[in-house]
Amino acid sequence: MSRKIRVAIVGLGFGAEFIPIYQRHPDAEMHAICQRNRQKLDAVGDHFGVQKRYTDYEELLRDPDIDAVHINTPIPDHARQSIMALEAGKHVACTVPMATSVDDCRRIVELTERTGLTYMMMETVVYAREFLFMKELYERGELGRVQFLKASHQQDMDGWPDYWPGLPPMHYATHCVGPVLGLTRAEAASVSCFGSGKIREELHAHYGSSFAVESTHVRFRNSDIAAHVYRSLFDTARQYRESFEVYGSQKSVEWPLIEGRPLVVHTAKRPEPEIPEEVHAPDYAHLLPEPIRLFTTRGVYDLDDNTHLSFTQGAGHGGSHPHLVHEFVDALVQGRKPFPDARQSANITCVGILAHESALRGGETLPLPEFTFSAG
Repeated sequence: MSRKIRVAIVGLGFGAEFIPIYQRHPDAEMHAICQRNRQKLDAVGDHFGVQKRYTDYEELLRDPDIDAVHINTPIPDHARQSIMALEAGKHVACTVPMATSVDDCRRIVELTERTGLTYMMMETVVYAREFLFMKELYERGELGRVQFLKASHQQDMDGWPDYWPGLPPMHYATHCVGPVLGLTRAEAASVSCFGSGKIREELHAHYGSSFAVESTHVRFRNSDIAAHVYRSLFDTARQYRESFEVYGSQKSVEWPLIEGRPLVVHTAKRPEPEIPEEVHAPDYAHLLPEPIRLFTTRGVYDLDDNTHLSFTQGAGHGGSHPHLVHEFVDALVQGRKPFPDARQSANITCVGILAHESALRGGETLPLPEFTFSAG
């Protein structure tokens, strides 16, 4: 595109953190925001100086000046709102997961391919500094042959409202599925999952699921590599942790057991005590346009308009938020596919959906549908 991409942000919880990134991106215009609660909408709009505001999503989609929507609403709304936006002729960036059913993933893929519009699932871990560090090692050949990948996402969701109580762990699995597929740009071919343990009985009825932990093996398509991912949401004692580990023939990299600690890099053929070393991953701000590089780190920033902004969550997601914004905007400007695009997002998301189905069937191996594989 020959002009700036005009973006609307839908959902202003953590979604509000993306507003100043779009405002400072040289190829984007922060055009509009949308929130059902008028008081919150106006508070956020006034704080960031966004004049165009909507409480009605359908009204927003009728705005001809909007090129793309960035959806940050609750999980049950993702597929419906993405489909509505694509049908309205808007490009879509959507927080994870893409959908909660295989059929809705299929509909989004079909819409992008029929319309030529862009869809990107905004998976944070594949743009976190730790992942980018491992990806750099992989692309430089320092890992050697990749032999195995592992990832986990553990979180205590007790007390969260609405749709969260009793949510099957693998229904929200993209933070651990995304990196194991994203490192080599692989595709999942099949999954086998076992449920383990039992959450409190009052949580069972919401989704018909009793599992405290779901543990999945993912077989890669056209590859001899497999990955292991596991997920917990309730009644499992663990500090919040998104983790990713890669085991190669020359080097392996492991996520720290405690958040905030350094990565551990293991190098083969060294004397045993020298095999592991701790490494702090850089923030990879140099990959970004200069005006948005500051958003890769935690802190309080004085922006150009003298706004004081405490920017913590995006940096807490491994500094991923500005990388996500840049990937989406740059893909639209360059007319290329972002990562992950619609098919890749569907492959990542369907791993979790089908993994839970596999757990309900006692670990039965289930294939990923064809529409989640790369076209051609």
